[in-house]
Amino acid sequence: MNRIKASWKSYLLISLGCLLVAISMNVFLIPYKLAPGGVSGLSTVLFHLFGGTIPVGTIMVALNIPLFLIGYRSKGRQFVVRSVFGSLMLSVLIDVTAPFLRWLVSDYFVYFDNTMAEPDLLLYSLIGGAIMGFGLAIVLKEDATTGGTDLMASVLNNKIPKFSVGQHLLFMDLCVVIFATIAFRSVKLGLYTTLCLYISSKTIDAYLEGINFSKALLIISEKQEEISERLMDEVGRGVTGLKGHGMYTKQDKTVLLCVVKREEIPTVKDIVRACDNKSFILLIDVREVLGEGFIPLESLNAEKESQKT
Repeated sequence: MNRIKASWKSYLLISLGCLLVAISMNVFLIPYKLAPGGVSGLSTVLFHLFGGTIPVGTIMVALNIPLFLIGYRSKGRQFVVRSVFGSLMLSVLIDVTAPFLRWLVSDYFVYFDNTMAEPDLLLYSLIGGAIMGFGLAIVLKEDATTGGTDLMASVLNNKIPKFSVGQHLLFMDLCVVIFATIAFRSVKLGLYTTLCLYISSKTIDAYLEGINFSKALLIISEKQEEISERLMDEVGRGVTGLKGHGMYTKQDKTVLLCVVKREEIPTVKDIVRACDNKSFILLIDVREVLGEGFIPLESLNAEKESQKT
């Protein structure tokens, strides 16, 4: 029963992500010839080249079929099944919601009035890229995709291992952007499309890797005992002593390692400064911290088990 519940939850989240991508494309991207890479971007270009006679979703299905067939063996059955679902769901949502969304933004919301002398492509690129990235991140979080370019990137990586999967994917996205620039005969559109692609990728990274950054502090001081005790008592964070050796002084030193949240950094600095104003502090960005006081490992294990089902 739990497996069925987890499976339904996963497919519902994939559907939600696809809906956000469909909204982004129909409202901010497709009407203004912004094609930010991938199968969806290529479909947008072909949609305009065909004069809008073939819906974008239909073109996406036609392009995705051979890509899924090629990449089936390299990614496994579960990934492909969920990706096929995500691809079909996105294609359907793009075609089904297009008339309503375009009517809504053109006739109801004054800001999107088509009588404007020139659309604000910068704003559309930023907002459209952010919404699309958020939707794609939700889908990727559920071990799926909305298209076959990542499968093709895996296949190319097997054939040309000199380049990583990410590099192959970037290359294909850039090819789509260049194709859109040539097809629409507009460098301006190509640049805005590149911006949209960049914003989308950064949004995906922020969602998947987390935006609640922590800081790792390396503290070098002669009063390491006093500093570590105050950090544990007043901040409530664990402190680890690392063995170090000063290459200039030729003396052994204890380097304190402490991971804290961003809002705790001023308190830590005040404690170190009060104990030893000649100490040396190095702050390092930490994307994700697992363990006591941060993200419990139990919740991570539960999430992985639900994804396996």
